[in-house]
Amino acid sequence: MTKFTDLNLDAKVLKAVAETGYDTPTPIQAGAIAPALEGRDVLGIAQTGTGKTAAFTLPMITLLGRGRARARMPRSLILAPTRELAAQVAENFDAYAKYTKLTKALLIGGTSFKDQDKLIDKGVDVLIATPGRLLDHLERGKLILTDVKIMVVDEADRMLDMGFIPDIEEIFKRTPFTRQTLFFSATMAPEIERITNTFLSNPAKIEVARAATTNVNIKQGVVMFKASAKPKEPTEKRELLRKLIDAEGDACTNAIIFCNRKSDVDIVSKSLNKWGYQAAPIHGDLDQSHRTKTLDKFRDNELRILVASDVAARGLDIPAVTHVFNFDVPSHAEDYVHRIGRTGRAGRSGTAIMICTPRDEKNLEDVERLVKTTIPRLDSPMGKSAAPAPATPSEAEKTDDKPKRTRNRRKPEPKVEDVKVAEAKPAAAPEVKAEAKPQPKPEHTQKPREERARGGRGRGNDRRDNGPKVVGMGDDTPTFIALSFADRAKD
Repeated sequence: MTKFTDLNLDAKVLKAVAETGYDTPTPIQAGAIAPALEGRDVLGIAQTGTGKTAAFTLPMITLLGRGRARARMPRSLILAPTRELAAQVAENFDAYAKYTKLTKALLIGGTSFKDQDKLIDKGVDVLIATPGRLLDHLERGKLILTDVKIMVVDEADRMLDMGFIPDIEEIFKRTPFTRQTLFFSATMAPEIERITNTFLSNPAKIEVARAATTNVNIKQGVVMFKASAKPKEPTEKRELLRKLIDAEGDACTNAIIFCNRKSDVDIVSKSLNKWGYQAAPIHGDLDQSHRTKTLDKFRDNELRILVASDVAARGLDIPAVTHVFNFDVPSHAEDYVHRIGRTGRAGRSGTAIMICTPRDEKNLEDVERLVKTTIPRLDSPMGKSAAPAPATPSEAEKTDDKPKRTRNRRKPEPKVEDVKVAEAKPAAAPEVKAEAKPQPKPEHTQKPREERARGGRGRGNDRRDNGPKVVGMGDDTPTFIALSFADRAKD
């Protein structure tokens, strides 16, 4: 069996590795470290949780042992898709390089440009960055990549999902052609294969597990859930989640719950806290310092449940996570592999449970097609939702005889028998009503003459009978008009 001491690593690196408690490399580490130390390009394909970070940091520290960095010109570059993964790589570098004099800088969003510029100006051996923040520094003219000797792309398939491939290509173009490239991914999509063919030169390919396979140490299951009514689905789904957590009992010491939407992350976290579960959210809209504090509490067992979006699905190295709950079936099948990879790490066993609603069944089929296995169906702890019992034939006949009420309250159509009876009866003579004599109205109800002159259309458009209309102007006829009529009479 291969040990770290057999891999020609620097003595200072071996000392740091021994202090972490590891003496035997994982398959991806044993396969990648040797060709990396020889200066070859490496293409590593392995599922999450297999130790890919040490597979490139250990040979990098050994190769950079000699030499010195210049201002704004890092000697190596590590690209990570998320802030959390970049911060974790930085922690691993600090642990393995603590007996060396190598320096590093972490360039991620949510932190001050000014502090990052100070580190770059001093000169760093290792630059760890997310693509977006790295390009910001390049466009500001604060960084030069012409002295990069080793370049690492970690979680390349996640870069593809997040739309970073154009950024990766731009960064590659700014690095020297003679660089050494280490490329790691859990899956091998066609776009990833195109990039490796373009930017890697005769790489040593290490594939320690079939692409997109799940860890055999993880016990998987899915609960098929259908709400009693559509408006009740969110509430009943959260209730099902709580019952699933309770059903695991003491075995569930801590857990990560994954949701597809950031809004659901906040809602689920709030709901769990309301019911007495210790939970906290983590997603991309939160401030970086807040995300870091939340992760630290989860690592230190001060927090039992972490509710996360896919920002936490990649690269989070928290070895003691016992359970992963997928509140939603992931939209991208590859994300399922990375989500459940947060448990069952470093040889430990883990449990992954997923909730699937009817609209998620297509995504579930995509997941099972990717991992090439059928995920076992679990019984719901809530039991089957009670459906209304079908009516018996006698009951159905009774209800058919009754006229159905409609919204416009139309009268039911008469039956044929009723129509025949109605036709047989002679038509009744129309009733002649006596004409009512007009009653004189009280004097106080009579309208002013001006309103009666307008045909009863007075204030409020009252159309009631207000007496006979007055033709002409009556006694109020002006004198000059009366004179004009008198003149015409003479003519």
